[in-house]
Amino acid sequence: MTVHALTVDAGTRDLRAADHLLHALAGRLALPGNTVGCTHLVRDARPRVVVSLSLPSAPLLHAVRERLAAGEYGTVSEGLPDPSGRAVLYPGASRLTGTLTVGELLERSAIDRVTVLGSPLPPEPDTRMVTRDHVRPQWDGGVLVLAATPALGDTLVPFEAPNPMPCCADH
Repeated sequence: MTVHALTVDAGTRDLRAADHLLHALAGRLALPGNTVGCTHLVRDARPRVVVSLSLPSAPLLHAVRERLAAGEYGTVSEGLPDPSGRAVLYPGASRLTGTLTVGELLERSAIDRVTVLGSPLPPEPDTRMVTRDHVRPQWDGGVLVLAATPALGDTLVPFEAPNPMPCCADH
């Protein structure tokens, strides 16, 4: 399968800002619902978070690249920076709100699999997932995988919290 992708390097320093950038790009460029937008950590002399857009066709890729050519959002290059992006925009993402079963989550979205930290087995399809309206799966071996953790009341929550406490915030 051919991937039609662009990477945007806006010099973003954190995941929250990169998430906002992806949502801004999706809105401003009127990207179709089957676009996949991911964040990627870059660990070099200038650590940052870049974003990628995987688009459904080559003509759309060229149209989006042309619209981004003005440089308002930073440097744009073709391709993915790595194969393991953290998905923010993906088919069905907007439908993953409230509490769903794992089966509903998989049916409604492009997520292929749910794993539970500390468990060798996948969760049962009827296990309840409290999404906290923040579901960020990760590409792993070409499939979109959501890592979850056990929560109160025999439920699961996505591993990534929507508003994480900064490390050492009280120091």
